[in-house]
Amino acid sequence: MTNNDILRRLRYTFNLNDDAMTKICTSEGMNIKREEVTAWLKKDEDEAHRPISDVDLSIFLDGFIALKRGKQEGATSVDHGPLTNNAVFRKLKIALNLKDDDIIKMLALGGMEVSKHEISAFFRKPGQKQYRHCKDQMLRNFIRGMQLTYKPVDKKEEE
Repeated sequence: MTNNDILRRLRYTFNLNDDAMTKICTSEGMNIKREEVTAWLKKDEDEAHRPISDVDLSIFLDGFIALKRGKQEGATSVDHGPLTNNAVFRKLKIALNLKDDDIIKMLALGGMEVSKHEISAFFRKPGQKQYRHCKDQMLRNFIRGMQLTYKPVDKKEEE
């Protein structure tokens, strides 16, 4: 999954407009204009499309955490290195205050059956023996389950 895919799916799931997404980014100190956010959200084929960097998506996710859980006093995230699927998964888990059972249900909705042990392996430190890399399919199914949980499909849309 590309960073732009993740951003578009979060926008759709939580009904975030361009202004709300810009506000999320600027709440974390990013100096960004609405036009840049709009360019990130364009389809890949569009000439105006611009890829979002790992750092920018990480900052957006930190702002999303602050939006959903509230900003913590004195806490700042400075780790904006390469953004892995594991880091995206962890940030979404934190933002939505999810427990392992919630994640398992969302993955099941997305079409993937996993155990608590498999889930915990994604949230371990990379050097640990039980650490497991989160593949695109796992993240995609989690986000799909998240969409079905937070933005259920209308009966009219199915017809």
